[in-house]
Amino acid sequence: MKKFNIHIPDKAIQLLLIDKINNLTKPQGSLGRLEEIALQIGTIQQTLSPLLTNPYHVVFAADHGIAAQGVSLFPAEVTPQMVLNFLKGGAAINFLARQHGFKLKVADAGVNYDFEPHADLLSYKVCKGTRNFFYEAALTAYEFNRCIDSGAKIVKDIYAQSSNIISFGEMGIANTSTSSVWMHLLTGIELEKCVGAGTGFDSEGVKRKYAILQQAVDNYKGDRSLEAVLTYFGGCEMLMAVGAMLQAAELGMVILIDGFIMTAAVLAASKFDKNVLEYCIFAHQSNESGHRLMLDYLQARPLLNLGMRLGEGSGTLTAYPIVDSAVRMINEMSSFTDANVSESKK
Repeated sequence: MKKFNIHIPDKAIQLLLIDKINNLTKPQGSLGRLEEIALQIGTIQQTLSPLLTNPYHVVFAADHGIAAQGVSLFPAEVTPQMVLNFLKGGAAINFLARQHGFKLKVADAGVNYDFEPHADLLSYKVCKGTRNFFYEAALTAYEFNRCIDSGAKIVKDIYAQSSNIISFGEMGIANTSTSSVWMHLLTGIELEKCVGAGTGFDSEGVKRKYAILQQAVDNYKGDRSLEAVLTYFGGCEMLMAVGAMLQAAELGMVILIDGFIMTAAVLAASKFDKNVLEYCIFAHQSNESGHRLMLDYLQARPLLNLGMRLGEGSGTLTAYPIVDSAVRMINEMSSFTDANVSESKK
């Protein structure tokens, strides 16, 4: 697998950042999470005046063989149908990208469909859907590496467009099943707690989904090494996101993390290099069962909890104005000295 060189940002600058934030015209700590985000981004960028430039959002799309086992309410053909909807501009992620000034790209990681060329479509198809991991490995080692390398290349190309903040989303029928298995095998949390409603199962549907996934895990006879697990239970869009997150961290970009599926991707990325988490801002807590447990495992505090469970990266773009406000706070508020305002008596 491609090696990434991710540094922990130098924390020496934090004393200066904290001093600047504390001396803005407000009581110390009164802007709460905005102050924390400003500190994190200033540390990532190693500056007292951080900036967010040319934000990009990438939706990775792929099909999953496990869908054949009935683990989703929606048929597999919804994956290409939704990709076409993204390219036409009619999905939730489209209006959010327009609203918040993100450039939106859709990456075909492994959709079982032949798309016509489109300006916003990135063609990185590894296969036309993974194999069914109920019976066999979803991917080969070669396909695994192609996914990681492709995700990294996509981010390099975006970084070259002077972008320093990026977010990721996904589209792939049955990818909550893949995410649940990743969560179980990478955290040790029992599988039943990792399996949720996905596209809208009722309680009986969730039980059937869990039974199928438990049998798939029981069927697995390979070793429990990280690459082996992610290859056997892989999803092309999720692995491309892993490579993309690792590359973005190596480049020092701010990374916005979406819901259950993209949190599973950053969980996997952190198992390759825990330093990736230094660059991540967790946008929201999904309504998907298990997401709270995975966030707790990562010691992550999401910005929002709006009952969302759509995917696509919708949570990241909804939370972006909070991140933008944090940067505007540290850059645009006056200090007590500049504003000639008396500070509190200590």
